Amino acid sequence: MEAIPARNEKDALAGVAEAVSGVAQTDAPRVGVYVCHCGGNISDVVDVERVAQAAARLPGVAVARHYSAMCSQGGQNLLIEDIQREKLNRIVIAACTPSLHEHTFRAAAIRADLNPYLYEPVNVREQVSWCTASDPQAATDKAIRLVAAGIAKARKLEPLSAITMQATRHVTVVGGGVSGLRAARDLSRLGLAVTLLERSPFLGGRVSQWHQVYPSEVRARDLVTQLAEAVLADPNVTVHTQAEIVEASGCIGNFQLRVRVKPRGVEDLGPAEMEAAMAACPVRVPSEFDFGLAERKAIYRPYTNCRPAMPAIDWNACTRCGQCRMAVGGQGISLDSIETHLDLATGAIVLATGFDPYQPADGEFGYRHFPQVVTLAEFERLLDPDGPTKGHLEYQGRPVRNVCLIHCVGSRQIEGVHPPGPNGKINAHCSRVCCTASLRAAIEVRRRFPEVNVFDLHQDIRTYGRGQEEYYTEASRRGVIFLRYAGEQPPSVAAGTQADGPALTVRVKDLLTFGEELDVPADLVVLATGMVPRDIESLIGQLKIARSEDGFLQEVHPKLRPVEMAVGAVFVAGTCQAPMDIQESCAAAGAAAAKASALFSQGTIQLDPFRARVDPDRCRGHGKCVEACAYQRAVQLVESQRDGQTVTVAQVNSALCNGCGICVPVCPTGAIQVAGWRLDQFEAMVDALAAEEV
Repeated sequence: MEAIPARNEKDALAGVAEAVSGVAQTDAPRVGVYVCHCGGNISDVVDVERVAQAAARLPGVAVARHYSAMCSQGGQNLLIEDIQREKLNRIVIAACTPSLHEHTFRAAAIRADLNPYLYEPVNVREQVSWCTASDPQAATDKAIRLVAAGIAKARKLEPLSAITMQATRHVTVVGGGVSGLRAARDLSRLGLAVTLLERSPFLGGRVSQWHQVYPSEVRARDLVTQLAEAVLADPNVTVHTQAEIVEASGCIGNFQLRVRVKPRGVEDLGPAEMEAAMAACPVRVPSEFDFGLAERKAIYRPYTNCRPAMPAIDWNACTRCGQCRMAVGGQGISLDSIETHLDLATGAIVLATGFDPYQPADGEFGYRHFPQVVTLAEFERLLDPDGPTKGHLEYQGRPVRNVCLIHCVGSRQIEGVHPPGPNGKINAHCSRVCCTASLRAAIEVRRRFPEVNVFDLHQDIRTYGRGQEEYYTEASRRGVIFLRYAGEQPPSVAAGTQADGPALTVRVKDLLTFGEELDVPADLVVLATGMVPRDIESLIGQLKIARSEDGFLQEVHPKLRPVEMAVGAVFVAGTCQAPMDIQESCAAAGAAAAKASALFSQGTIQLDPFRARVDPDRCRGHGKCVEACAYQRAVQLVESQRDGQTVTVAQVNSALCNGCGICVPVCPTGAIQVAGWRLDQFEAMVDALAAEEV
């Protein structure tokens, strides 16, 4: 495509031309304008040739072209050649959203020896052709004005430089479940020093409470033990259990964390001594690992091959009677529960804090009203050969002949049908893993106890992952009876009507039999409870991160930046972000580790220059900008020298500033501006957009 020569004569765009005129910040502007066809996404609606012709008439425009795909290698080569041949010192590219190819075009500018921040993007796909597809004329007129506004700003662009920062080559992983362990291991393999913080005494998280996991059908604790052992043996990884962050400060590449560490109370005991100490303890409390279905001692291990292998003392339950110490000759056990504090300097943080299982309200599907109503996680402990019943399907000493599974307990809740939780909200999200986990449990029951009837009550069967639909097929083949209910009419649980019959009756309107109301006998009702966000409000406040509408941690963008938080160098992995199965959690952990390691790949961290800047000669130290930036705390008042006198002026920490601009309008003297988005640049764009003549 031949270049359209620029013309300065007055024409139909005189108003726009007048609006974009102005004095350039450096040399006289020579602007190159490029309108992309985007494979028809733009050119099928917008008259790209007319847009290029209109741009060519504006002052300062040296070249105006339209091209099939500016992001292609051919488009980039065209851009580079024009910059070098036509001596362009500004470029405006009207194409798709800059979130896709802004870096592509900046890189092309660098290859042409042009400052990359003398490029201005104009989005004419998402903001024009896609949303104005029904009116090509209006779309073209709109594109002309947007391009004119881009040229107006481009004329006032100034060369900028990326902000370079030194970074601490260290990553802190918060959470010692599968996601945290996977992230720590991957980060170590990438050559980084890692500190892993786990607030409980043992590693493994929720996964270790399950007997077997889909789709591999391996023992969950074997999986956890293998991963935990690799992390504990890794010389690049330091593990602190019973540790929580209590203070956090700093910014991308340079965080300072203060960590509270509770003592374990036990060290350097052999296997026989560990067993003797636990046997000697007279205190028994409900075991949280077994969801209260069994008891444990005050000095305990949740299961035999847990990691760390050394027992821990539950300081809330311990009476300091000393019998455990006497059982091992007074060595290896300390009853001193004084906490210590650890100060960490770290360059990045990976949050893998996990989830909590939904806790049914009293009476919800009979929970806590009938002892025969348990959650799926509790049922898994009953099926476990190492669990409270050693894998025998009995409950409270009675054999189980009928098991009724109810899906979507605490998930996919409906306003007006389900009561809100303690936070005043319902859980509208799907917890994703419950359907397949329920089917896996149903299959195991039918395989190990073929005399037991299994009823599966569901809204839908959402076996979405690879190898998961086969669980539904296998459950059907093994005789699991499926009944489907409407979300607006959930089942109800009542006491059984016969003294020698099943303990409970579950009433359900079955959609598979056109709404027939059925009474399902049940010796055990199993509630497939969903995942809910964990209470980590203190950590959220310290790191200034955000939750999504459903309460899980909010990433920047679910597709383009799926593991990055809005705070730089803070990443998210696993079920603290959303309900996930083990495969997805490990994949997210790997992605978070890769993103964190990329920060340190060049030795320093490069930040875009679009941060607030203060003109110290104009600043009068009013402090309005400090008040406006109270959340990020990127602006502070400092003492400075001006004309031999000590004055107070604002100072910006570029690493903390995210360039939001909230400080700009509150400054009474106009001393603070965002680089790349100065007020005079905004004004030039608005003038171009509001010009009368088009």
